[in-house]
Amino acid sequence: MNYQAGGEFFQELPLILAGPILKKIEPDSVTVWVALKQSCQAKLKVYETTNHGETLGDFLWEGQRSTVALGKYLHVVAVTARSQVGYRLSSDRIYAYDLQFTATDGTVQTLQQALNSNCISYFEHQQPTFVLPPNRLQDLQIIHASCRKPHGQGFDALPILDCLIEAAANQPRRRPHQLFLTGDQIYGDDVAHPSLWVASNLGDALLGWEEQLPVGQKKPVDNVVYCTPKQLPPGQRAGVATIQAGLTAGLHNKQDKVASHLLSLGEYYASYLLTWSPVCWPTSFPRGHQVTSDRQASQNWDRSVRNLRQFIHTLWKVRRALANIPVYTIFDDHDVSDDWNLNQAWCLRVLGRPLGRRIVQNAMLAYAVYQAWGNTPEQFTANQPGEKLLAAAQAWSTSQGTDTAAYEAIARYVGIPPSDPRTDLPTFAQNEEVLILARYPQTLTWHYTVRSDCHEVIVLDTRTWRGYPADQKPIAPPMLLCPQALQQQILLPLQQTAQTNIPATFVIAPTNLFGLQVIDWIHHWHLRRDKVFSTDVGDAWNINTEALAKFLSILFEQRQQIIVLSGDIHYSYVTRLSHARNDQSQSVLVQLTSSALKNEETLTRIIHTRLKDFLLPEKVRRWIGWNHPTNMQELSAKQQDSDRPLVNPDWYCLLEWIPRHSTQTNSIANDISSLIPPWKRAENAKWQWLQPLMFWKSRWFQQGREVVGMNNLALVQFERIDENSSCQVIQDVYWLSCWYPTQIVYSRFETQLTPNQSLLNDK
Repeated sequence: MNYQAGGEFFQELPLILAGPILKKIEPDSVTVWVALKQSCQAKLKVYETTNHGETLGDFLWEGQRSTVALGKYLHVVAVTARSQVGYRLSSDRIYAYDLQFTATDGTVQTLQQALNSNCISYFEHQQPTFVLPPNRLQDLQIIHASCRKPHGQGFDALPILDCLIEAAANQPRRRPHQLFLTGDQIYGDDVAHPSLWVASNLGDALLGWEEQLPVGQKKPVDNVVYCTPKQLPPGQRAGVATIQAGLTAGLHNKQDKVASHLLSLGEYYASYLLTWSPVCWPTSFPRGHQVTSDRQASQNWDRSVRNLRQFIHTLWKVRRALANIPVYTIFDDHDVSDDWNLNQAWCLRVLGRPLGRRIVQNAMLAYAVYQAWGNTPEQFTANQPGEKLLAAAQAWSTSQGTDTAAYEAIARYVGIPPSDPRTDLPTFAQNEEVLILARYPQTLTWHYTVRSDCHEVIVLDTRTWRGYPADQKPIAPPMLLCPQALQQQILLPLQQTAQTNIPATFVIAPTNLFGLQVIDWIHHWHLRRDKVFSTDVGDAWNINTEALAKFLSILFEQRQQIIVLSGDIHYSYVTRLSHARNDQSQSVLVQLTSSALKNEETLTRIIHTRLKDFLLPEKVRRWIGWNHPTNMQELSAKQQDSDRPLVNPDWYCLLEWIPRHSTQTNSIANDISSLIPPWKRAENAKWQWLQPLMFWKSRWFQQGREVVGMNNLALVQFERIDENSSCQVIQDVYWLSCWYPTQIVYSRFETQLTPNQSLLNDK
């Protein structure tokens, strides 16, 4: 029953295993990422186009770079083409790019030859294209989304992006300009057994060697017991992941979440290829009864295979979309493992064990190569930490996992903290009143900024710069950004553009500032009982009110209007925070949340409907805050109704949920046969007669007012009401309707980028 991913398997595959993925785009540079099955010199060429993108125009510039050998059959490169003559790309123009690959034997392949396909472009010239952000804010189109689990329930929403681009491919102002994936691009935990069956075999084949995992070693001084990935088969990793590695996703009777956890470097490498490209997936899967004699396990296997087949069916559309829009990413926890760096206790528990450190390091190295390289290509140029990391990764693979110096270098560059030689626990450093994970000066930075003439995007790293309270229990909720990180990631970028009058400021915070109030109640209830790992207690910003108050204070000191993009929680919504200080100055923060691309759940489907509005509607929430020391306190309904004066607050704010409009259809929904595989269409037809009886799937019942709980992605745009008013921001959340026939629909949320005066006056 082995997945035969060996030499013969790769010989039959095209040169390109995944990609091309368009990455960082600036007026004077273009970066494209690609994964190949053999070593090559990659050359990137950028072209103008004419006739609305239909015809290739003048050649502009080129760049080239050699691939990095991460394994025998895995060679990765992010190649950048830069302007050498001062020419700058402009908005309102469509540009194209081409790739050429020269092997070590001198053989040359074009992009189409390397793909063995022409399904990468929206034009007859067959070259991928892109546009820069426009000059006017009201023309800007930003896509954002998060949480894409291959075997998650429902249809994958990311292929909808391909439909959006295709519908406006020749219209620079209407075509989506940027894609921000705000976390959980892969899942290291909660892996389907069939997914691990593929990833484990593919990972070893990609590397050309089997990693020796320190499974039986609790401390470095202990006798080492090694296991290869294949010795830890799907469904049998719960004990290893929880006890030997210390991972917490399987705690509280959730062992199935880690029963097929990714462990090895090859598995993390393979997961990215499988998430972004259909090339390396097997043509068929074994049936559940061939894998196990347990009836329940067999049914679960077959159910996961059905979900995976649906996912694989539309991967070609995902691949084309990612080749034709700049893609910017940041990690959340599942890119490594659930609860990653959640609190100090997690760090001590996982990073204090050799296997735990190995897993985190493997995940971070894979993230650096597959995601961070394209986000910040300047970190991977000559003599920079990224280039040194790539050299160490190549040396580690060349030695087949025996080069200790290379392994230690990887740890330094990806930010694994040094261990205390006395306790073998990770070391911490003091940052004002909190502790942070110690890091080497050469560690890569994962946060970054993206700017254009009409907007700026500040992408936060809220996982590796957390501040853990020094005077509380190790499970205490952390600051998601420690004081040093607040300065580096928020204050400095905002100050750099303070005088430029950029119309819109976006902040990408993978975890939400504000969510459903019932979730807050659950978090506090679990916190009081020290059950912090069951519901990610500590990941929400408003659990640590001091940290949230500092975050808001810095934002509102620098900007009057802030737009936060976030994901994480598997449903989409919009909230508006109106903020006022005692000096009468006012500010507004609009939080736009989009989640999940593919991970809808029974609960999210319920709150998507009118039931949520009927049973537990969201109410306006109010806080008061102080500057010395910085903190904030939510007011209860009794305190809001009381005539007693508040305790001298320096500012106050209120949060309101923006209702979603009635569901609308779109022109891109005319033909979605490519999104639904034949077997799913047959299943829909089989049960069509039952549709009138399924009232919970009716259009009326699905018209909830607060959230979209089906798999979705969001399109953000702006609209100016009149010449004297500020813009309003619009989030259109696209999803696949559950009423028959299935069609792409969208739910619109819209709110003005001004404080709600009526509510502020009624404080």
